[in-house]
Amino acid sequence: MIDCCIFDLDGVVVDTARYHYLAWAALARELGFEFTPVQGEATKGVSRMASLEIVLRAGGLEGRFSAAERERLAAEKNARYLRFVSQMTPAEVLPGVAAFLHDVRSRGVRTVLGSASKNAGTILDRCGLRPLFDAVVDGNEVSRAKPDPEVFLKGAAAVDAAPSVCVVFEDAAAGIEAASRAGMRSVGVGGGASLSAATMRLETFAGFTFEQLAMKIDRD
Repeated sequence: MIDCCIFDLDGVVVDTARYHYLAWAALARELGFEFTPVQGEATKGVSRMASLEIVLRAGGLEGRFSAAERERLAAEKNARYLRFVSQMTPAEVLPGVAAFLHDVRSRGVRTVLGSASKNAGTILDRCGLRPLFDAVVDGNEVSRAKPDPEVFLKGAAAVDAAPSVCVVFEDAAAGIEAASRAGMRSVGVGGGASLSAATMRLETFAGFTFEQLAMKIDRD
């Protein structure tokens, strides 16, 4: 039985992962090293400060900055990212996502956004998606990064849904682990091998229906 679908944002609903990477890569170049797309994969689904630690570690700079300096670096990255986000339009919603959200909601199933991003609300508004979610839990409301299950448990609580009837849609291994730790089933979105622990895999939402989800999840 599925009563609630919880969606990560970056790489699941919209393709903002590339904007995060570009902003982190620009910061890394300012610090004197290159941050590669492969290294950038580790920042997916991770909080801003945890992502900064990943970037600094990649450049051999861990332990080089005070807490205040780390906050400044994270703020610089976020300013770059927001410049990208401010130009987003509904055309950047990933294929099939809006149709799937409408389908889910037509069945009386609640929809929740559960994201580490502190800019989730801005992105939803820019892309015209906010009316398609019953609740939004983002990085402004959680203190523990995935794979801690906090964001998903708060998302379920926001719509009074038990974890056992929630399905999480994620594109990162940390998010799949967080869903499991929350006692929820999961859908790994995209082709990454790191999503093998998900209850089911989904290449794209294009053409995907709630009925297909229910059949697959219930069978597994």
